[in-house]
Amino acid sequence: MRISKEKAAENRDRILKAASRLMRERGISGVGVDALTEAAGMTHGSLYSQFGSKERLVEEAVADAIAAKGRELREDATVDDYVSEYLSAEHRDDPGSGCPFAALCCEMRQQSKGARERFTAGVKGMVGWLSSRMDKETKLKRRDDQALATLSSLVGALVLARAVNDPKLSDDILRAARNGLGG
Repeated sequence: MRISKEKAAENRDRILKAASRLMRERGISGVGVDALTEAAGMTHGSLYSQFGSKERLVEEAVADAIAAKGRELREDATVDDYVSEYLSAEHRDDPGSGCPFAALCCEMRQQSKGARERFTAGVKGMVGWLSSRMDKETKLKRRDDQALATLSSLVGALVLARAVNDPKLSDDILRAARNGLGG
């Protein structure tokens, strides 16, 4: 039985959204095809007909997660606004809908060239977004360096806050990083 192009596109989107969420929650290596198809309410056949392989799905899910987070950025947001939201307990406690950089960065080295390219493009885009909101009087190279340092600090602090098993220390990491970044 053939399905319409619209239904195929809807199925593809549902698989991407489920994969993006699960990979951020459990890690790329922690999510098998069975879990992906179950979360999307699809069959193995539909996943493979849409993507061909788990590797290809990972590439597209990484890109989808980054694009989705990018669409959430407010046009009027300042760097301080972003820092405050990023280094919040709510963000720390919800990796499935949170930053794909913090959720996936430790696994990217082992991923395909395509997945790493999409991840890298996302990092570059985020650096550009942060840089565009920094002091316009500062030279572009210096703004880009500040943006790189800010993104690195944000991701590192969030990863560390999620990794420790002491709730107070986790909160302290977020607070100290927020204060250090001026958020």
